[in-house]
Amino acid sequence: MSAVNHFTHGPLTPVLAYVMSCIGSMLGLRLTAQAHVSRGASKVRWLIGAAISIGGTGIWVMHFIAMMGFEVEGTTIRYDVPLTVVSALVAIVVVGTGLFLVSYGKGRLLSLAGGGLLTGLGVASMHYLGMYAMNMSAHVTYERPIVAASVVIAVVAATAALWFTLRVRRPIWIAGAAIVMGVAVAGMHYTGMAAMMVTVDPEPGAVTGADALDFLVPLMTVISLITLTMLLMVLLSPSEEELNEDAALVARLEMRRRTAEQRPLAAPPASQAPPAQAPRVPPAAPAPPFAAQPQRYAQPYPPVPAQQRRPRGR
Repeated sequence: MSAVNHFTHGPLTPVLAYVMSCIGSMLGLRLTAQAHVSRGASKVRWLIGAAISIGGTGIWVMHFIAMMGFEVEGTTIRYDVPLTVVSALVAIVVVGTGLFLVSYGKGRLLSLAGGGLLTGLGVASMHYLGMYAMNMSAHVTYERPIVAASVVIAVVAATAALWFTLRVRRPIWIAGAAIVMGVAVAGMHYTGMAAMMVTVDPEPGAVTGADALDFLVPLMTVISLITLTMLLMVLLSPSEEELNEDAALVARLEMRRRTAEQRPLAAPPASQAPPAQAPRVPPAAPAPPFAAQPQRYAQPYPPVPAQQRRPRGR
């Protein structure tokens, strides 16, 4: 069995791999937060972006950055291009499947457990598919108990990541969850790498495939640029609090509009009101009879002065 070195460049590759895993996880959690407040095609786009961030950057890029520090004494290492590309697609697809299951499953326990199991097995498959894509003049075997432990770690980490996508909303909690997810992904990777045993061939032959610097670095750069683009999209998009405030404002405006439409039905304006009618005057009472007016007819004629009297008999 040949000497295997996982840290050829010292702590540079594991630290950088862990940082990339945290960045991809953080961005993925932020995208899922946007997906939870979106509907229709917009929600699907945010979930696809989260799958690329977590599966592509948080898991696959982290895996191959760590592999940049992997070295086997006595043989060169090359990578099978098609298998390596397939491993990247596997990581993105299985993470996306888990996100869709949990998101559209309304966070139910069954959907969370099923999504975590499927995603964990997919991540473990991506890891060992990526290791199988390595070409070297050596024979590689794995210790089954350690492989089983790495699969268990992958399932637990995937379930925890999906649970975080349902519960975490605030930026501070997203950052904390991303740190935990980075530890889990890195722990799964190095546990799986510890299960590998390499025996170099007595007569090393020619190794086919692409060199890591010629193939992996450009591919990781492309995925990182895609991640950066999605990060800018998230920064330019309204947050969940802003979306809730906008929804509340729209609801208030709609309520005011409906109230304004209902007011004419309850009390029409003055221009549409019917013309005012003159007050009705009651008919005058009939005049009282003659006997009932003593003040007018019982008054005697005024007396005639004495000078105007005519003597009688003349």
